Amino acid sequence: MAITPTYPGIYIEELPSPVHTIAGVATSITAFVGFTARGIDNRAERILSFSDYERQFGGIDTTSEVSYAVQQFFANGGAQGYVVRVPHIGALGAKVTFANLVFTALSSGAWANGNLLIDVDYDGVDQTAEATAFNLSITNLEDGTAEYFPSVSLNLNKTSYVLAVVNDPDTGSQLVNVDLVAPWPGGNPPANPPVRSGVTGAALALNAAKVPTAVNTAIGGSTTSTTANDDYSLVLSTSQPATAPAPLPLTIKVFAKNGPIPQTVASLASRVEQTINANLAVNWPGASVRCAAVDGGGGNLAIRVVGFLPGHEDAELSFAAPAGPLKDAATPLGLAALSSTNVAHYTLGTTNTFGSQTASAAGSDGTGLPGTTQLVGDEISFTGIYALRKVDLFNLLSIPDATRAAPGNPNALDPTVDPNSIYGAAISLCQQSRAMLLLDPPPFVRDVASAVDWKSTGLTVHQENGVAYFPRLRLPDPANNYQLRTFAPSGVVAGLYARIDSTRGVWKAPAGTEATLTGVQGAVYKLSDPENGVLNPLGLNCFRIFPIYGPVAWGARTLVGSDAEGNQWKYVPVRRLALYIEESLYRGTKWAVFEPNDEPLWAQLRLNIGSFMHDLFRRGAFQGSSPKDAYLVKCDKDTTTQNDIDRGIVNILVGFAPLKPAEFVVIQIQQLAGQLQT
Repeated sequence: MAITPTYPGIYIEELPSPVHTIAGVATSITAFVGFTARGIDNRAERILSFSDYERQFGGIDTTSEVSYAVQQFFANGGAQGYVVRVPHIGALGAKVTFANLVFTALSSGAWANGNLLIDVDYDGVDQTAEATAFNLSITNLEDGTAEYFPSVSLNLNKTSYVLAVVNDPDTGSQLVNVDLVAPWPGGNPPANPPVRSGVTGAALALNAAKVPTAVNTAIGGSTTSTTANDDYSLVLSTSQPATAPAPLPLTIKVFAKNGPIPQTVASLASRVEQTINANLAVNWPGASVRCAAVDGGGGNLAIRVVGFLPGHEDAELSFAAPAGPLKDAATPLGLAALSSTNVAHYTLGTTNTFGSQTASAAGSDGTGLPGTTQLVGDEISFTGIYALRKVDLFNLLSIPDATRAAPGNPNALDPTVDPNSIYGAAISLCQQSRAMLLLDPPPFVRDVASAVDWKSTGLTVHQENGVAYFPRLRLPDPANNYQLRTFAPSGVVAGLYARIDSTRGVWKAPAGTEATLTGVQGAVYKLSDPENGVLNPLGLNCFRIFPIYGPVAWGARTLVGSDAEGNQWKYVPVRRLALYIEESLYRGTKWAVFEPNDEPLWAQLRLNIGSFMHDLFRRGAFQGSSPKDAYLVKCDKDTTTQNDIDRGIVNILVGFAPLKPAEFVVIQIQQLAGQLQT
């Protein structure tokens, strides 16, 4: 802000800095697209470790090529990636319906059947302010993930409207989405919230001190009793299913003779929970109940019980008086008169429709692995590879399903996938995203002749943002007692790129004796030097196995890297460095948009871009012994004419002298003749 001097003296003015630091972007964020055991369908999910993948997508699966590629990526040095799950053809998500709400698993397939539970309660909810408010809990029994959405509402005019909260892509559920079975009549929500999960006993009459007098009288003998006059038990069983699963029914002693009687409903609920769970721990490990004091109506409280019975997650609990001479604890506690309007949990994927669970549909795995159409997906609905449109930045793309082997024949291509169609769509996406596509050889490419045919005529994708490798690799399969299995190499290669980038820089070729392949124990074809010499001039990168060094990547050419073409983007590190500079400058110069297009702006652009390029020069990214030999940044009246200014355009010329890999090291040896003495 300019200073207006009004009196004699000293004035201090802080001037804005012309420096806008340009930060380099990441270079090895890898996107994987294909089938996974579970996970949200057609949504790119960030992973930072293989543990993240296991948690979100279910870990190694013998039918999932992506699961192995991700494991190999992190084993070889990968640090960050995205995974897009493409489900089976015709796969359906498990569903459950109650209170006109239908919840559907975001991850399709039979895995969710009985594994996703939904619970409703009103604990701590102010229903005087919002009559239809309730708490919603969602639990994934497969991995223990739990989600909790407090005080959601059925009122579509509230910000807490359950559909808006649960379906929010950022803060909502990562397990289910929810919709209405039918629109609310007249747009008006119901007067009451959904029936809560679990079962609720009869209300216990309370005196002014909140002591359940009925319990004191029935178990202690008077309204003022605080100890039991005998042992009191109840029988735990189920009313749904009608035939209780073993080891139910169980007779459980709740009060011991002369033992204390809890004097609040909350403490009574705690006593019931502890004693039942102690008994279940012995008789049915894994089963448990949760008890709480809830509003029983008329100012009194009741005990609500939610049960977890493995294999019978939606079973409805029941309590009864014990047979024979045992004293009855169920009736005084109000548990003998349980409500029968609900299940213990609303459970996705079961066939039970009793109580308030009005419908439940099982998820299905569909008819087979995703084919070409599913892997490519739809650009408008962001499915398949186009789910990556919503990712801010990725640098490498691996689609191992594009060349997966046919079931039962590891040497034949699965007939449901067309690599050229998949790679054709993927390379266009990569060019728009300034990313590189890693192409895998099909299973039938098993020797030099077939590799030459594939690269020369069989592969129709031919752009500078693609890299192809040969042959397929052999690694131990952790899902099959670590027996060797043939895999597409793109997961290993992506991890290698990440490792070289972090240790040497994106300008270093990801090849050579430093480019060792972790976990690789062989290849479907072992190349010799002459055979390598046939493939390298075609722009097909090879894996070699050398003594001492082991398996290494032994090539760094793009798809347009054949000797015959002489393309400027012949080498992988040159192309990737250019993409790195482009993306970094694209993001780092946005501040200049709408700035006055004149010399002050041009000078700032030269300063900031020059600083970025000079830093790369100091780190060894360019040729040349001095900055003027290594790079240039030009932005002035020569690059931006008056006509450009009138059209709102500023032109910046950035040039660099890339380091090209030393593919051929020639050692010249000369024998010197002995010198004659003079």
